Amino acid sequence: MAGGMMSKRPVTVRMARWSAEHPWRAIALWVVFVAVCFVGGNAAGLKEATAQDDAIGEAGRAYVMIEEGGFADEPAVDNVLITARSGKLDTAAAERAAADATTKLRTVTGVAEVGKPIPANDGSALLLPITMAGDPETASDRVEPLRTVTAEVQQAHPELRVEQVGGPSINKALDDTLGDNFKRAEILSLPVTLAILILVFGALIAAGVPVLLALSSVAAAMGLSTLASHLIPSTDVTSSVILLIGMAVGVDYSLFYVRREREERAKGRGHVDAVEIAAETSGHAVVVSGTAVVIAMAGLFLAGDSTFSSLAVGSILVVAVAVLGSLTVLPAILAKLGRWVDRPRVPFVWRLTARNSGSGSRFWRAVLHPALRWPAATLVVSVLALLALAAPALGMNLKFPGTEDLPRTTPAMQAYDRLTASYPSNGTTHLVAVQAPAAQAAEVKAALTKLAASTEGNRLFAAPEQTGPDIEVSPDKTVTVLDLATPFTSRSDEATDSLHQLRTTLAPTALGSLDYAVGGDVANNEDYAKHIWRTLPIVAGVVLLLTFLMMAWTFRSVVVAATSILLNLLSVGAAYGLLVLVFQGSWAPDLLNFTSMDAIVSWLPLFLFVVLFGLSMDYHVFVVSRIREAVLRGVPTREAVAEGITGSAGTVSSAALVMVAVFSIFATLSTIDMKQLGIGLAAAILLDATIIRAVVLPSAMTLLGRANWWAPRFMRPRGRHAATAVVTPPAPEPELAGRH
Repeated sequence: MAGGMMSKRPVTVRMARWSAEHPWRAIALWVVFVAVCFVGGNAAGLKEATAQDDAIGEAGRAYVMIEEGGFADEPAVDNVLITARSGKLDTAAAERAAADATTKLRTVTGVAEVGKPIPANDGSALLLPITMAGDPETASDRVEPLRTVTAEVQQAHPELRVEQVGGPSINKALDDTLGDNFKRAEILSLPVTLAILILVFGALIAAGVPVLLALSSVAAAMGLSTLASHLIPSTDVTSSVILLIGMAVGVDYSLFYVRREREERAKGRGHVDAVEIAAETSGHAVVVSGTAVVIAMAGLFLAGDSTFSSLAVGSILVVAVAVLGSLTVLPAILAKLGRWVDRPRVPFVWRLTARNSGSGSRFWRAVLHPALRWPAATLVVSVLALLALAAPALGMNLKFPGTEDLPRTTPAMQAYDRLTASYPSNGTTHLVAVQAPAAQAAEVKAALTKLAASTEGNRLFAAPEQTGPDIEVSPDKTVTVLDLATPFTSRSDEATDSLHQLRTTLAPTALGSLDYAVGGDVANNEDYAKHIWRTLPIVAGVVLLLTFLMMAWTFRSVVVAATSILLNLLSVGAAYGLLVLVFQGSWAPDLLNFTSMDAIVSWLPLFLFVVLFGLSMDYHVFVVSRIREAVLRGVPTREAVAEGITGSAGTVSSAALVMVAVFSIFATLSTIDMKQLGIGLAAAILLDATIIRAVVLPSAMTLLGRANWWAPRFMRPRGRHAATAVVTPPAPEPELAGRH
């Protein structure tokens, strides 16, 4: 009989019960699982996306043509830039410095050739090109000896400014800067997370358990994503996203579970029984939350973009592993530790957390009072405030960050600015790729020469530094590429105008019926922004529909599902509006230490939508689950809302605080895309855990009353909860009149 009753329990409970009764087996299986995933992934190796995988729009087509042409890898080229410290450049002194640099550089190992000095058209600089030997992909690792020689030349010619500048030098400087940034972020995020969890639990072991589960989930997901890259190629940012999402959900799920288990033990339950109740309540909420995140992340597959597909795979894997860990190894650890989970206690902090439940409830009841007492007015005011915050999103501009958006704190980037000022053709460049049979190679080259000639005298295009157009033909003569420089930055209106003129007038006139495509940084900006605006409604629509169906079936309520969708849309909209206010405005750059690009990074809105929709659903599921628990016990709706929110507020606030802290650390990184991602996520989570969950949600659910739980007949639960869960349309609740 007992076995029959057990078989009817939810799978989360059965898994937790087995783990709690066999803790060493569960822990050993988890360790083996993580080790196999991590080692297996490293053994399989990573498969990265190619140009075909990344091809978006006409710019993507141009890169595919170039790759199919089989061009030999261009050797890495760095430069020595010689300019005047002030006033006009002394040409004779500059030539002597260039000759000195040439002599010294020719003796450096790894230098294949030192070219002739190239004077700027306006006489403001002298440029000494250096061709480097070896793999161009790793040239930045070999640039240090060149820097040493340049420093010696600078010391010998103090009246001039002698600088190392070029792709390898800039990459090296950025790698050093960003590497230090990420290292600092990683070093800070772990102790900050632990410190917050210590404040939440008041005990070191309880604080360490969520971090341990999150880190092991990240390790397993890293290995699994490496294996998955052989089906869906990976990108550079996948591992960073796995770490970001994995730490967020791993800590969240453990926090939900551990808080509930401690709550049940405080009521006098035994260790195994407390774990079982936590599995039936918080464990169920974790499964629903994880499913919501997976559904949101799966929407990225619809974008038709290898980067988003790779991010979807990594995110889905780390969430799935975190859910699995919270249902298996976490109950085993809690059961094995027993009351040791509350050791060693931190003096004062432990007493504070022990007293916090009563004072916390009083605080949150005070916060909830307007929503419970005047639900209609509170709902209208809070929704209007969020809509006002979301309104700036209507003016959102999308662009890729360019070289001009990189931090100017390094000498290499300061030298780059001087380089592009004196040599405009070294800045922004359009690529025109033509694919045709080898027999037409001469005809194609003539057409591209004509195209280059048509840009002469046009202020939107820069004159080449060399004689004749910059044209390159593939070894098999089937692909020909023309570089056309523009003297403007890649994000400027003039650069965009030059692209439009090239695509709509100049290229069609010169190239006629030839198979061609225009690419380059400016084209990437334009084509990717169009791609995002085209795919965002599709991704959002599918994610909203699937999430609605899942929430409706989970809570057996169409109204709860619709409310969930609307609240999360409000949260995302407010985050979008805040991003535009901060990063497209003029008030924040000095305050937050960034250079405004007057736009949002192109990939961010789509990625933010799915991440925020998934993560905010975590809190929503947890809070509504607690409210529904009270309703199923027969508690009137208004009291159930108060009980559910005050009972979950401490956990939700703690989880949100961890996320906000970690995301805020990422906002301190130097690159504009990481700043926007960090600030967008931190602000959205903060809004979601406060205004949405403590003001909008309770006012909406109080106003709806019994209508919250309406559902069609086929969705209504059967059995012991049917009488309390199945209700008629809204009816007054006289027993609550005047209580608040």
